[in-house]
Amino acid sequence: MKTKHLFITALLAATSLAANAQNAKPEDTEFYTPVPPVVSPGKAASDAPSDAIVLFGGKNLDEWVLVNDTAATDKWLVAKNVITVDKKKGDIQTKRKFTDFQLHIEYRIPADIEGSGQARGNSGIFLAALPWGAGGYELQVLDNYNNKTYTNGQAGSMYKQSPPLANACRKPGDWNTYDVVWTAPRFNEDGTVKTPARVTAIHNGVLVQNNYELKGDTPYIGAPKYRAHGPAPIKLQSHGDPSKPISYRNIWVRNL
Repeated sequence: MKTKHLFITALLAATSLAANAQNAKPEDTEFYTPVPPVVSPGKAASDAPSDAIVLFGGKNLDEWVLVNDTAATDKWLVAKNVITVDKKKGDIQTKRKFTDFQLHIEYRIPADIEGSGQARGNSGIFLAALPWGAGGYELQVLDNYNNKTYTNGQAGSMYKQSPPLANACRKPGDWNTYDVVWTAPRFNEDGTVKTPARVTAIHNGVLVQNNYELKGDTPYIGAPKYRAHGPAPIKLQSHGDPSKPISYRNIWVRNL
């Protein structure tokens, strides 16, 4: 009797669903709120949209400070709408702090770059700069157009964690582009990880990190680990041959 009862119940449910489907209207599954905000895109693909914070538009480094001397007014060189890395002055980071964001940034390896492996156009974009340990979460910048190194340390990698899905490097002298979606980690009150960080990165139009879940920070030596933190600056690394430094331009971010 129980089996028969269950069969009848299932049959009635199926009949009801069929009847409801016959009576359904397109508007039953349409909704009109919330209304997405209007954002005007830039004229070119690399131009900042209307709701972006322009971190470098070619004129000055007003949005940036030296990590080693936040009061310094003499920072990296700005000329011809380009920032050039200055190894002697160290890293720079944004004055503002961010949590989740969309980032656009362009970089150029010098056409006459020398060296090999990690000593060839080395820099890095720290999506959240931290004042301890490995210094945050680094998206690698390096010349790998024709330069071999360990795969989780080449351009497009989350350094020492996740190798890129493809090598999309342009040749030295050409401009490279990163478009990044960063979801910051969240922490419980006791400092344990509530949700890990995630990153999606597109390098020169090619997907190189696909919603990758980070295991922690990105140290040069040792295993990654998390330490509780809140909003953090974005940092550009000064790392490489000071006589042939790399350059950055056209940097903007959208809070998500």
